Amino acid sequence: MTSSAEGIGARVTRREDKRFVTGKGRYTDDMTVPGMAHAAFVRSPHAHAKVTSLDASAARAMPGVEAVLTSEELVADGVGNLICGWMIHSKDGSPMKMGAWRALEGDTVRHVGQAVAVVVADTPARARDAADAVVVEYEPLDAVVDALDALKPGAPQLHPEAEGNLIYDWEIGDQATTDAAFASAAHVTRMEIRNNRLVPNAMEPRAALASYDEAEEHYTLWTTSQNPHVARLVLSAFYNIAPEHKLRVIAPDVGGGFGSKIFIYPEEMVCLWASKRTGLPVKWAADRTEAFLTDAHGRDHHSEAELALDADNRITGFRVKTVANLGAYMSLFSSSVPTYLYATLLSGQYAIPAIHANVKAVYTNTTPVDAYRGAGRPEATYLVERVMETAAREVGMDPAEFRRKNFVRSFPHQTPVIMCYDAGDYDASLDAALKAIDYAGFAARKAEAASRGKLRGIGFSCYIEACGIAPSQAVGSLGAGVGLWESAEVRVNPVGTIEVLTGSHSHGQGHETTFAQLVSDRFGVGLDTVSIVHGDTDKVQFGMGTYGSRSGAVGMSAIVKALDKVEAKAKKLAAHLMEAAEGDITLEGGTFKVAGTDKELPFFQVALAAYTAHNMPEGMEPGLKEGAFYDPTNFTFPAGTYICEVEVDPDTGKTEIVDFVAADDFGTIINPMIVEGQVHGGLTQGIGQALLENAAYDEDGQLLSGSYMDYCMPRADDVPSYRLMTTMTACPGNPLGMKGCGEAGAIGSPPAVINAITDAIGSNDLVMPATPAAVWQAIRQGRTAEAAE
Repeated sequence: MTSSAEGIGARVTRREDKRFVTGKGRYTDDMTVPGMAHAAFVRSPHAHAKVTSLDASAARAMPGVEAVLTSEELVADGVGNLICGWMIHSKDGSPMKMGAWRALEGDTVRHVGQAVAVVVADTPARARDAADAVVVEYEPLDAVVDALDALKPGAPQLHPEAEGNLIYDWEIGDQATTDAAFASAAHVTRMEIRNNRLVPNAMEPRAALASYDEAEEHYTLWTTSQNPHVARLVLSAFYNIAPEHKLRVIAPDVGGGFGSKIFIYPEEMVCLWASKRTGLPVKWAADRTEAFLTDAHGRDHHSEAELALDADNRITGFRVKTVANLGAYMSLFSSSVPTYLYATLLSGQYAIPAIHANVKAVYTNTTPVDAYRGAGRPEATYLVERVMETAAREVGMDPAEFRRKNFVRSFPHQTPVIMCYDAGDYDASLDAALKAIDYAGFAARKAEAASRGKLRGIGFSCYIEACGIAPSQAVGSLGAGVGLWESAEVRVNPVGTIEVLTGSHSHGQGHETTFAQLVSDRFGVGLDTVSIVHGDTDKVQFGMGTYGSRSGAVGMSAIVKALDKVEAKAKKLAAHLMEAAEGDITLEGGTFKVAGTDKELPFFQVALAAYTAHNMPEGMEPGLKEGAFYDPTNFTFPAGTYICEVEVDPDTGKTEIVDFVAADDFGTIINPMIVEGQVHGGLTQGIGQALLENAAYDEDGQLLSGSYMDYCMPRADDVPSYRLMTTMTACPGNPLGMKGCGEAGAIGSPPAVINAITDAIGSNDLVMPATPAAVWQAIRQGRTAEAAE
């Protein structure tokens, strides 16, 4: 593989940013088609209620209204219920209990914002006005919003399929071995840990434009999707919207996803169905209130954790019980998040010989919960790293050295919870972070802060995550409803320009740049000669999309396989043209050369020869186009050490992050600048969770934090100037040695922040978000406890 100034490792400015920063992006809500109508949904104001009647007569008579459609018509037309695509079995072998979820509900609503009808009108304003005119009568029912309360006897029941609101009671690990470790432990650390609920809040709200062509019996859907092919598959195979070959799904520019745009939501289904029903193209674009109420939320775990140590402070066992709130319905991948994406990472970076975890997933009258940046890995890391920090304090050991003492050091390493870590050097990341933060000088900085009346603290987080979510055979055996490979096609055109068609999808990650860098590095051609095509099921072969930090390790590996085939064919043709042995052909700087001679042909001439086909080796087909599918042999395991240093004002509880160091091992890095941007974004989201964000409900199921007036997003003055560095161990499981970087910051930062604050205030009784009020109260409670002692 030859390198170039624009190839692997180059800090190339993102090519796609020209259209984004100049306002030339093309998002779903920018799309228009002739005769387009607009949809507005009638949504429940109740968290739990029977729908007793619905009168749309006044709405149907309003100007510009084309139709008001309800659950009755939806069911009559045979539109299927929404599903969860990952089967989980309880520890007794019984399958998870999936409650029925209609795209429009005509019987019982189970969360505020659930749609009961849709209005189609000629303008968005008229559609909204008519939606307000639909009269729906409800019989309110008792609601439950906390997962622990939902499991109590006598709690309101959401679905007849799930007795006691329990979806599944799942476990992983060896309980007997783990219990034995605790029986002989020299010290046990015990904690109750809450991982707060979050709202994704992508820059672009969800949107859909559906158009039905009656003459062709064909549907087209423009939508904000991270995986358009999977959307087409689910809409056709499970929801009975259209045959797969009669449905085109296009995901144009997408302004952020963070996991929340993986799933199929009721609105996309209804727009497609309504387009056929009305004979009009139908567009819907969410406002921010709808996004708060209906986008899949993230996190929301209650956990009890116990860590067993021997007399030498080595970990001997880890025991976890988690109750996961999945909201009112099971979203597409929700079942996998608190199980195989969470509990399998409970070993962290540590050589823990015995682990047992029990997870109970529960229905509540809240917005459904599914994958959100990190998807289970942040929840696992927060739990592990809060417990590690607490254990170190309890045994009087430096938290960095306590972690170091328990690191995994030999690879491959088989954990007790499925994962087999293939490569890593956790000491290297810890050492780099300690040096960058000047850990040795912290005591002096703490004393100086105290002289100003401030409390200074430092906190660690040594995270690990599993990315790529594969191989397909493995995830299939764990209940996944799809394979998790990726596809690519490389088309070399007659003049040597190159089109790469990828099943991955970019919604802010910079694929148009990094994927082109890979081709530039391989063939020695300029980035301006390479185009990346994605997001359209009529243009691109079936692919699985982007989530779980898989675009590099899986998506780019598929491109590498296709490039291998293109190069092999091109070299065979070049050898024929230059009358040389195929084994003597090299490709250097965009030129095919015969080793030991001055014979050479530029890349574009070989490409042209493949299409003119005047002089081809016997049996070779014309053209220069190859496709490939890549199924990984293992997950990838990015890891790193984050250290946060804070100052807390004891009089107000306000926390200032004065320094934040992130040392990550992402394996091979294609574009360091883009990776740094991904880490910055992840760190900011993680700090937002730690300090500011929280989706709060009242006891009746009303979302109290349903707008930016009540849900605090991180702003520039909430975050520090991060200091980033990387160490590197190549991943042996893919041809590029890549591990994934998109979720790391959000995974590793929350525990580092909370560990730093609890270190500063001398109290461990603090939950996220650590708002000034929460920190102030924790300080007061800590002082009261000290006085009582």
